[in-house]
Amino acid sequence: MNRIGIVVAGVLLALMAASTTVFVVDQRQFAVVYALGEIKEVIQQPGLKFKLPPPFQNIVWLDRRIQSLDSPETRPVFTAEKTSLVIDWLVKWRITDPRQFIRNNGTNTRNAEARLAPIVQAALNEEVTKLTVRQVLSTERDTVMQGVIRRLDDDAKAFGITVVDVRVKRVDFAANITESVYRRMESERKRVANETRSTGQAEGEKIRADADKQREVIVAEAYRDAQKIKGEGDAKASALFAEAFGRDPQFAQFYRSLEAYRASFRNKSDLMVVDPSGEFFRALRGETPTPARPR
Repeated sequence: MNRIGIVVAGVLLALMAASTTVFVVDQRQFAVVYALGEIKEVIQQPGLKFKLPPPFQNIVWLDRRIQSLDSPETRPVFTAEKTSLVIDWLVKWRITDPRQFIRNNGTNTRNAEARLAPIVQAALNEEVTKLTVRQVLSTERDTVMQGVIRRLDDDAKAFGITVVDVRVKRVDFAANITESVYRRMESERKRVANETRSTGQAEGEKIRADADKQREVIVAEAYRDAQKIKGEGDAKASALFAEAFGRDPQFAQFYRSLEAYRASFRNKSDLMVVDPSGEFFRALRGETPTPARPR
């Protein structure tokens, strides 16, 4: 039994020792092999690997995936117009040289981000100061980001990293000038609205004047045509009356008497004081009109 126990213990010790010499490298990581405190090897290929047992060799893992760094604090940035802007940015980076990264930052990525953030902010300041507010807000934003990436290349190599991308998340005016900017924008919009309103009123007056002119012309032409037609009708009517009265003078005298009665007794309130035996009432008395003497 003692021999069996010794054998089992020896096997267990051998397995424990063997387990400290075998490790698996994940494709998402770098494996940095240390030998007595110095970097002996950086393993980038995934798979099963071997090393000496501690304390002769140790393993440190570094994440090789893309990391994200947000702007840690909001600082004003001045444009070419000396306007203060607040810009929130995002940087995508990853480790490409594990040896250089460890020499400059140790094995903690937070150390690299703490050193990278002010460099990104400085590069952003230098790019923004070349542009106006309008360019930063719209037309030249991609130019700003590409300029920041170019400025970060040398510093990134010194850190053992590569900057993959830089993005501007938010651009806003500083709090001390936001109110004045809003007031200026409001005044500008009011000015444009007033100009548009004035232009509309002028066009409206022009259209109304043209319509009035056309109306006057149409009314004048209609009145002219109406008077012409009326004159022609009156002429025809006079001709017809003359012809009819010429054929029967007694009827003509009787008709004129009726017209005179109609004109005299148009309203019930009309009052006339005349002699009923006079010539005016001859037709009402039923007397035969006196024939007109030929001339």
